[in-house]
Amino acid sequence: MKLKIAVLPGDGIGPEITQQSVKILKAVADRFDHQFQFEEALVGAVAIDLLDNPLPEATLELCKKSDAVLFGAIGDPKYDNDPDAKVRPEQGLLKLRKELGLFANIRPVKAYDKLIDQSPLRPDRIMGADMVIYRELTGGIYFGEKSTSEDGKSASDLCSYTTEEIERVAHLAFQAAEKRRKKITLVDKANVLETSRLWRKTVKEVAKSYPEVALDFLFVDNAAMQMILNPTQFDVILTENMFGDILSDEASVIGGSIGLLASASTGEKNALFEPIHGSYPQATGLGIANPIASILSAAMLLEHFNLTKEAEAVRNAVELSIQLNVCTQDINRDNHYTTSKVGDFLESLISEVDQVRINNENLNLGQMTII
Repeated sequence: MKLKIAVLPGDGIGPEITQQSVKILKAVADRFDHQFQFEEALVGAVAIDLLDNPLPEATLELCKKSDAVLFGAIGDPKYDNDPDAKVRPEQGLLKLRKELGLFANIRPVKAYDKLIDQSPLRPDRIMGADMVIYRELTGGIYFGEKSTSEDGKSASDLCSYTTEEIERVAHLAFQAAEKRRKKITLVDKANVLETSRLWRKTVKEVAKSYPEVALDFLFVDNAAMQMILNPTQFDVILTENMFGDILSDEASVIGGSIGLLASASTGEKNALFEPIHGSYPQATGLGIANPIASILSAAMLLEHFNLTKEAEAVRNAVELSIQLNVCTQDINRDNHYTTSKVGDFLESLISEVDQVRINNENLNLGQMTII
């Protein structure tokens, strides 16, 4: 298969972790005889600094002409700490989602057995947790009309949804549930919000087309609590933009590190793949950023194009690296590997699958383990 992939490293640790994902995708292309073409472009704070625009037109055009977008991270403290900043890095990502029509955000959350003790939650609560969150991405309060009064003493953000916006992400969630454990939980606030009542009514109608999938409902405050009390009850979670933003970040603690969580944002024609962690500017250039979330996002990219064997090869390599503790310091504090060494290890596992032998002595020294 031939794929043109736009690479948007972005800010902070974005370039470091994205470099590892590209490395892995190149190894996959070599092993499975594909042709992946990569082209980089600016986005976020680096684009503001150079062009005074968080999403330059050239970047947007590249993304539209590419088969997929591999995204790093955006954000910079100089904008975060300036409430008066008119242009912010995050505006670039929001605009990119809107321009590409990326209406569905998909975030898998899994508790790895090897990392159960890393989670702040009790092992008996999270053992076996395996869910995927489908978040509507281009509607709701984030994209609604915004206003501030002339005296600056009041402000408003409009939350608006249409049945079409709800239906299209709901169908994707139900289709995913059919391939999993056949259960969907709609998270809303239908006891208070009119938009949530529209969500509930619309999703009930969509559910009629998927008779094998069980549908239940949770108010968002209860869902947030249940995520901590009993995360194994969830299979597919479906929700609106802001609720999904909050719940997916909450769910990230289940696995023990936000550096493990990948995501995909898809639409009718385009797709973007990114780790859910931020730009982590404090770690920039230190070699401590966990590349696994970005690499698993690359696996989701492969799966998006029905390259299931290829995606499985990447996930199997990640599973082995975690099992062997070939990890960055957020997971392996005592004997950790750098960002690039984790990438090198995974690349070797994928490239030399029939020949790999693990050097246990080097493994104990935190050095390259492939012979």
